Amino acid sequence: MMLAWFLLSFLFHFLYAHNDFFTSTGQMTDLLYAEKDLVTSLKEYIKQEENRLEQVKEWADKLDSLTITATQDPEGFLGHPVNAFKLMKRLNSEWSDLENLVLKDTTNGFISNLTVQRQYFPTDEDQTGAAKALLRLQDTYQLSANAISSGDLPGVVHKSRMTVEDCYELGKIAYSDADYYHTELWMAQALSQLDEGEESPIDKVTVMDYLSYAIYQQGELDRALELTKRMLKLDPNHHRANGNLKYFEFQLEKQRKAENEKKEEDQKRVLDKRDAQRKRSKDPLPERKKYERLCRGEGIKLTPRRQSRLFCRYSNNNRNPRLLLAPVKQEDEWDRPRIVRYHEIISDSEIETVKEMAKPRLRRATISNPITGVLETAPYRISKRRATVHDPITGKLTTAQYRVSKSAWLSGYEHSTIERINQRIEDVTGLEMDTAEELQVANYGVGGQYEPHFDFGRKDEPDAFKELGTGNRIATWLFYMSDVSAGGATVFTDVGAAVWPKKGTAVFWYNLFPSGEGDYSTRHAACPVLVGNKWVSNKWIHERGQEFRRPCALSEVE
Repeated sequence: MMLAWFLLSFLFHFLYAHNDFFTSTGQMTDLLYAEKDLVTSLKEYIKQEENRLEQVKEWADKLDSLTITATQDPEGFLGHPVNAFKLMKRLNSEWSDLENLVLKDTTNGFISNLTVQRQYFPTDEDQTGAAKALLRLQDTYQLSANAISSGDLPGVVHKSRMTVEDCYELGKIAYSDADYYHTELWMAQALSQLDEGEESPIDKVTVMDYLSYAIYQQGELDRALELTKRMLKLDPNHHRANGNLKYFEFQLEKQRKAENEKKEEDQKRVLDKRDAQRKRSKDPLPERKKYERLCRGEGIKLTPRRQSRLFCRYSNNNRNPRLLLAPVKQEDEWDRPRIVRYHEIISDSEIETVKEMAKPRLRRATISNPITGVLETAPYRISKRRATVHDPITGKLTTAQYRVSKSAWLSGYEHSTIERINQRIEDVTGLEMDTAEELQVANYGVGGQYEPHFDFGRKDEPDAFKELGTGNRIATWLFYMSDVSAGGATVFTDVGAAVWPKKGTAVFWYNLFPSGEGDYSTRHAACPVLVGNKWVSNKWIHERGQEFRRPCALSEVE
């Protein structure tokens, strides 16, 4: 196009400067050649435009089919973590590429529309967050890169495959965090798909460059060297590969000499790669493996004797007038701590009302943690009684980075449904709701989780919930407002209990003994959502107002 514009400009300039061509046939012949060049240029321009429009058409057709499928069941479609990741990547990166492709759109209609819409697109942070969520799911549920890439996940309805570019993107994000374990997994997957013949703008040498370095960083010099040699067969002049080849050979020879000098009992123990990665990252949660086993449905189980003590029953909570004619269905989930589940405790219409009220308010804001100095998330607050987790130094209520979800808070005075739900919790538990925190509604995103924590404030946190003035959190009530296709369990890491989401049910447990002492066996976590969409709402019930409803016991442990 630029060439055509240049030739046209030249021709007009030429005509303007020599406006008496008719007086010389010789000069007029120059115009014939100039016009011939213009026609050639114009045809090339038309060809380029046709190619460009064909690319745009292919993109539009692909996206048209995809969006039709996705919008028929938006939550179900985004319940697949790969679909969610690809949506972040598409809107943050690929639509920008398309914008550049059609930047010369003569109507300006599409560009204008895209410019308006782009302010609402995901950011680099969103794309990175979705990628890290996939890595988190991979670790927790012990999934291979190939299983994720091929979309073979349990409970999947809208299956989605990952391209070489998608795998490469995950590898790069892991590499930027010096996470060489995951860098290797995803660069190896990208290379495998290239070896299988998948077409991609990403070439093998680029992938192998990252892969060889990640392998080297994990101490496997032999594999790093072999991969570097393979790179040089494809690109003999690759500068970094040539340098690495000499370095790896030198280091490998040095390593072999050192190993020969060692005695057998002093030979270095080969660590599990993942354990080594975690050691480097100084993972602060020693219970991580136990937590992940429980999320997979493994770990501690109740003995048959303890299991025999669990029952299902109809409960009217000591003949509560509102429950006499309609007792609730109560099921024991665990004995110590006692965790009970209530079935059919919230209706579909109530769930939809709660979700519709919460959606516009869902927030995940950032604040500075006073201990680490890093940015963490804080709740969307519309009154002083709205809280998530509390800071042990200040007693202020915040939402920490280890909670991957968004939440909103609903008051009883806002809607009769919320007031009715609050009253139902009071009827079933027998506890006062006036001093409880407002109903918190949470929606977990891609790989959404809440790592192990206590709901109550411990003795070393004397100012916990001080700003509320209602004492410690005596109990927790948790509604499940959606089914989850895979993952998303609530697990109690100290005792090995796992409670799985079931729409319309709620679970309840006491965080404190009747004496007011904290029950440390209630340490719990929300497992990452592998496939599906998780909506929950909870009520944190506080001590004040419960003095006669749940009197203190004589013993600290009762």
